Amino acid sequence: MSTGGRECLELQLLEMEMLFSMFPSKEDIVINGGTSLSSLRSYLEGTYESPPPFLQFSIFVKTENLKDKAELQVHLPHSYPTKEPQLFVRSSALDKLQHNDLNKCLATYVSSLDRGDLCITNAIQWLTDNISSYVEKSKNSNGNEADAKNVTMTFRRMWIYSHHIYRQELKKKILDCAKRLNLTGFCLTGKPGVICIEGNKEQCEEFWRDIRYPNWKHISCKHTESVQVTDSMDALRLFQTFEELIFEAHGDYGLRNDYHMDLGQFFEYLRQHQSDHIFQILFGIEGKS
Repeated sequence: MSTGGRECLELQLLEMEMLFSMFPSKEDIVINGGTSLSSLRSYLEGTYESPPPFLQFSIFVKTENLKDKAELQVHLPHSYPTKEPQLFVRSSALDKLQHNDLNKCLATYVSSLDRGDLCITNAIQWLTDNISSYVEKSKNSNGNEADAKNVTMTFRRMWIYSHHIYRQELKKKILDCAKRLNLTGFCLTGKPGVICIEGNKEQCEEFWRDIRYPNWKHISCKHTESVQVTDSMDALRLFQTFEELIFEAHGDYGLRNDYHMDLGQFFEYLRQHQSDHIFQILFGIEGKS
């Protein structure tokens, strides 16, 4: 890693130490995503050669007007603070629309700060100062039943392509995340890997955000379909559940498990779910059963 990269990691460690002094309770800062501060320290001290995982943690912020703490999820790329952190706020006091508005405004605020300066404490202060106004908007919105009936929601279907999906822990994460967010669709494991999710737009975006990070490089969203609705989305769903697809495979079943799924069977599955047109979008060729 370059000298500049090491300096960024040193600043990240310094900021983490400051945050732990601000939030001494173990319940207020939770390290997650395989992150280890000890591995970061070892790398900076020269006793660990491989670059450490990206720092991922949650800070639970308490304000006077909130019954429960708001969770600020933080993902720091190795180049932070020269690059913006990825932040996302959750709160039981906010509805889906207010979550979306709050996170957009937080992202705008963080983008306005000088790059190169540590900014997590600034983001915490901004959240503490501003979240109450979003809670009030949520209460007013929920209190007006007539307006609630006319709320327009966005149904979304996303087609995601990956070079491969092998690891059991990754497959479990995909299935658990889809179930938690009430999404339907499928995950085609093996090589190539394909994921389809459908449901509420915000939940689809949360799924996409959660599975991509911290380090899934060979993955992309190939196609997105969106429809505005004012009532139930269930009639628009092409899939009734979220399932893992396992078709016949061929290839090397050695240590790398480098096997290819039978794309003919996959095309037939898509055809049965009125989605055979997606095959050419995913692979660039016409499908055949």
